[in-house]
Amino acid sequence: MPKIKAALLGLGTVGAGVYEVIQRYQDQLKELVGAEVSIVAILIQDKDKERVIADDILLTNNIREILAIPNLDVIFESIVGAEPAFTYLEDAINQGCHIITANKEMFAKHGNILLQKAKEQDVQIGFEATVAAGVPIIRTIQQQLQFNKIEKIQALLNGTSNFILTEMREKQLPFAEVLETAQSLGFAEADPTNDVEGIDAFYKLMILSQLVYGRQPQWESVEIKGIASIPDIHHATGRYKHIAELKKEGEQIQAFVQPVLTDKTHPLYHVEGVNNAVVLHTSLAGTITIQGPGAGSKPTASGMIEDFVHIFQKDAARSKKLASL
Repeated sequence: MPKIKAALLGLGTVGAGVYEVIQRYQDQLKELVGAEVSIVAILIQDKDKERVIADDILLTNNIREILAIPNLDVIFESIVGAEPAFTYLEDAINQGCHIITANKEMFAKHGNILLQKAKEQDVQIGFEATVAAGVPIIRTIQQQLQFNKIEKIQALLNGTSNFILTEMREKQLPFAEVLETAQSLGFAEADPTNDVEGIDAFYKLMILSQLVYGRQPQWESVEIKGIASIPDIHHATGRYKHIAELKKEGEQIQAFVQPVLTDKTHPLYHVEGVNNAVVLHTSLAGTITIQGPGAGSKPTASGMIEDFVHIFQKDAARSKKLASL
């Protein structure tokens, strides 16, 4: 049976989830892609840290050692921050390697460049996990809404902020206490700034803007407000939701990320806990809502593995077609 050689860049929450899924579900992956999936290398920061990893996997903090592996097929990238991730992926694409990323900051800033380079090198990029973890919003837009015009997007794109707002309201607790709970459960990072201040949701919204409209608004024009200082959350008559909104009016793209007080008629009112949801207002199909878990190792790993399956099923189909000519 043929073998697909994969490398992981990053072994944090997301990378560890991808590693576990690939190791545990080998039989299912073989059935779907027609090949054994072998993790041959993992890029880490601290080589001395103890990890439970198969002995035949290269653990390295040097990207050059990974890119030097002969016939490397795919890289799963889950590094934090735009650099050095962008440089690593650009180099990998230039060597003919498929890319699957969960890095929303990097892809918001450089995704268009990587997609163009991937097209030139005839490789694929999967970026489903950059926007809403395991919620399949990217592929829905790419494949199921090609004819419909998407007039507006309203979304909850950060499971951490949604969890905090839900807990504060339901349990009448202060922000700081609920944040500590979110951190203890693994929903929030040690530094939660990007989540609670709306920066994470902003990056995801910019990825959606590039996908839907082919460009992004000027970043400085997007109003971003966090959830830490909502004044009347415990006495509000509705539910506060940290909403990311995107729409195009004429040639101008408008966007914001901010707490919005919703009532029962709002499509995001009932989305609670760590769930993400994306509401697409379309020209023909009407209003479409896609909802699911938006935080945690497994949902994000799920989005990356689904990208992997899609890429290598396409590769297998193309190879079969060429062989029949």
